[in-house]
Amino acid sequence: MTTYGYFLSSEEFTPAELLAQARAAEQAGFEALAISDHFHPWNDEQGQSSFVWSMIGALSQVSSLPVTTFVTCPTVRMHPAINAQAAATAAVLTEGRFRFGIGTGEALNEHIYGDAWPEADQRMEMLEEAVQVMNHLFTGKQVSHHGKHYTVENARLYTVPDQPPPLYVSGFGPQAATLAGRIADGLVTMMPDESLVEQFRKAGGGQKPVIGGLKVCWGTDRDQAVKTVHRLWPNQFLPGELAQILPTPKHFEQASELVTEDMVRDGVTCGDDVDEHVATVGAYAKAGFDEVYVNQIGPEQQGFFDFYRTSVLPRLRDAG
Repeated sequence: MTTYGYFLSSEEFTPAELLAQARAAEQAGFEALAISDHFHPWNDEQGQSSFVWSMIGALSQVSSLPVTTFVTCPTVRMHPAINAQAAATAAVLTEGRFRFGIGTGEALNEHIYGDAWPEADQRMEMLEEAVQVMNHLFTGKQVSHHGKHYTVENARLYTVPDQPPPLYVSGFGPQAATLAGRIADGLVTMMPDESLVEQFRKAGGGQKPVIGGLKVCWGTDRDQAVKTVHRLWPNQFLPGELAQILPTPKHFEQASELVTEDMVRDGVTCGDDVDEHVATVGAYAKAGFDEVYVNQIGPEQQGFFDFYRTSVLPRLRDAG
């Protein structure tokens, strides 16, 4: 049975709004929460970028739902040892309901110290070493590590959960899915790609969880919903590796000038057609996903939660 959760967008909403959405999501029948981890939003129109670890602490006090980062880059902006401490504390605060979604990151968030942005193969190498460091620290034992990318000396986490938080690795292509199958406790990916799920499982993922997320824009006026997505999230239509290598929100704004409203209309579920929402979200279950997280773009939050509570979630669950 697929779990349906709500995806909190820290790029678009204030901390108070995110907490309100978490409460509303639980009341609407969503079973879990995911939250993005950014230093910058993708563009200035989104306009927010709260610190994810502060948000997870706050979420632990207002919701009983599991929380997953979607996703943190534990390799550049913060050292893996500090990420391990943050994740361990999050797991304690949520009483074991925290899952650590991690990935190789984007220059948008990680280049802020002025260092060169590594190529994809090196970023995956760094991620694998970071996973080793974090897993050692989650034991609560003293750790020293002298690796190719990271050094840890005499480090010990004193606040650790009874069980280490699961590490779910983000993958958008076969190479990353293979890495996730080899080193992770689960796979995170944003498209309902059955071949990617199969690649993960063949590479060692077996029956480990596969989780995904998507954005929709509920509203009674479909054309207005399309305009809202085009204003706030045109970046999700940028091709190839642009999302990983563009360094600033301004660069994303420039590239997004190529995105048209017709592209949004064809690529994002907008409006209040129940069948369309059910089909879009249900595609993940059909592709073999264990968990799916939905994010509502724009201000129509309560309408979205009412719509999903009464019309969408019951049909998704009836479908199995």
